Amino acid sequence: MAWIEIVIEIARDHAETISDALMEAGALSVSVEDADLGTEAEQPLFGEPGMEPGAAAWERSRVVALTESDADHAAIVAAAAQAIGLGAASLPAYTLREVADQDWVRLTQSQFEPIHIGKNIWVVPSWHQAPDPDALILELDPGLAFGTGSHPTTRLCMEWLEAHAPAQLSVLDYGCGSGILAMVAKKLGANAVVGVDIDPQAIESARDNSLRNRCEIDYDLPEAFENRMPQEKFDVVVANILSGPLKLMAPMLAGRVAAGGSLVLSGVLARQADEVAAAYAPFIKLAVWAERDGWVALSGQRPST
Repeated sequence: MAWIEIVIEIARDHAETISDALMEAGALSVSVEDADLGTEAEQPLFGEPGMEPGAAAWERSRVVALTESDADHAAIVAAAAQAIGLGAASLPAYTLREVADQDWVRLTQSQFEPIHIGKNIWVVPSWHQAPDPDALILELDPGLAFGTGSHPTTRLCMEWLEAHAPAQLSVLDYGCGSGILAMVAKKLGANAVVGVDIDPQAIESARDNSLRNRCEIDYDLPEAFENRMPQEKFDVVVANILSGPLKLMAPMLAGRVAAGGSLVLSGVLARQADEVAAAYAPFIKLAVWAERDGWVALSGQRPST
């Protein structure tokens, strides 16, 4: 059996609502992606602390709806457009593309191989054997939460943790996503690790990943974290977010670093490093620790007195 995808390019103001409407109109699944994917105009967007849920979107979004091959595609698009208040004159243009029947599980798995990070870290999907069983192994399948080790910012933070192993130290991973940085810290000997994220799905994913990797880590949404640990400070605070939220959260994140402790920030483009460091200058002096593919990791130490 083959399926048909309905592909609609639409302004970001309508991307979320028309996605819901397409599902109501009979689509089997709907995804939204950057219409400029693969071009210089591509926008990397990650839902992180400091960003309102649903606020992140692409200026030009591509909505892809999967349908059965014999579905009435014109009727599905028309019904979805009507449901969000677009009249016949404003009906969005769309194209159709065939999706051949395949072994989707095998196809998906073939796209993800073990990832070697730093000197001794391997991120290994569950269907693979670890290339080096004596290395620091993270069993982590691709999922909804950001953080599989493939993105340069994640790698930079993991490499910093490996180079500054937090043995017997406390670690806060703010914007934890999949929990990958929290798990690296725990496997490197941290005695207490906390992960925080605004996305409940990320928290659920991080808890599942930590259980699979036998890592005892506490995960919280921001409000629960503030209520549970209002004054807690940590020996290491790592935040792999984006420059905008990082600047807004400078007082809070710096305030979570214990005297003599370290702050590590990523999700920052090289050209944004100075402005992010300036936001933290009243609290902690930050400098570029390393750069990869145009992204940087900033780090600094809070004075011990």
